[in-house]
Amino acid sequence: MKRLLGFIGVLGVLLAIAFFQAPQSAQSSPTKLASKHVAEKPRIGILQTQSHPALDEIHRGVVAQLRRRGFRDGKTVTIDFENAQGDQSNLQTMAQRFQTKKTALNIGIATPAAQALANTNTQAPLILGAISDPKAAGLVHDNRQPGTNVTGVSSRTPVKQQLQLIRQVLPDTKKLGVIYTSSDPSAQAEVAVLRHLAPQFGFKLHRFTVANSNDVDQVAQLAVQQVQAIYVPSDNTIASALQTLLNHTNQAKVPVFPATAKQVQAGGLASYGLDQYALGVATGNMAADVLQGKTQPAKTPIKTVAKGKLAINQKAAVALGIKLPAAVTKQAQQKGVVYP
Repeated sequence: MKRLLGFIGVLGVLLAIAFFQAPQSAQSSPTKLASKHVAEKPRIGILQTQSHPALDEIHRGVVAQLRRRGFRDGKTVTIDFENAQGDQSNLQTMAQRFQTKKTALNIGIATPAAQALANTNTQAPLILGAISDPKAAGLVHDNRQPGTNVTGVSSRTPVKQQLQLIRQVLPDTKKLGVIYTSSDPSAQAEVAVLRHLAPQFGFKLHRFTVANSNDVDQVAQLAVQQVQAIYVPSDNTIASALQTLLNHTNQAKVPVFPATAKQVQAGGLASYGLDQYALGVATGNMAADVLQGKTQPAKTPIKTVAKGKLAINQKAAVALGIKLPAAVTKQAQQKGVVYP
């Protein structure tokens, strides 16, 4: 009997230990799995200033290249995308949310988005998605040696090629207008180059500035009365109001030479524009290199893309009564893009 009672006592102790340990083990298991899950799925924040075809193409290229490099949204990473729709206060709020979420890496598409991210978080790597002049925008100390948590891709509109194209298409034009945002450092830098080069091609440059997209309608009406052609720089405000500009220029038969092929497709006449999707791919590559530990932003030079691809819009040419030179059309057919 004593042996039986002893056995029952030992069995009771063992069952008690098992009872109290089992829930503890069950409770800790999900935590361990969750920790492992989080470690395997870093969060990538992508902040875009606003929507228009050129910026949307950059975003598409970024995500596609990240996927090709093994960073698949919902599987190996979580991609957190925010679009501020041109609202500066939205940019700040979204950048702060990324910091709260502890993103492993951020990508800023267009200068205002990149600036908001840089001002909010100085720790997480920041990859610039097609910023015209990172140094002038205060994003890096030096484009060759950033020295901070920031690196990325710089897009430089080939201004000289653009002017050569305008002169080739419009051999008799003298008065060239440019419309840009007065507060946009990237647009200002491009216009500075334009002012220097325009006289070399026989153009008298007329500058028109806007404070926001609401100004484009009135400024466009004024511009078409004073110039024979309009140059549109890399300017997100003008890009978002391009149709407003084209409504006035088409009516006045004033051709527009925009900064990107997407803007030519939307109604511009011609451009030596940068491939926006390719800019996104380059941005995605730099982000993937940082995530894989192959590079460090502080030691990685800004990658500058400045080679344009010719795009022409034949429908726009017919509507404007302009006959595109055969050499221009041939080049676009062979090495660029032709929008019928």
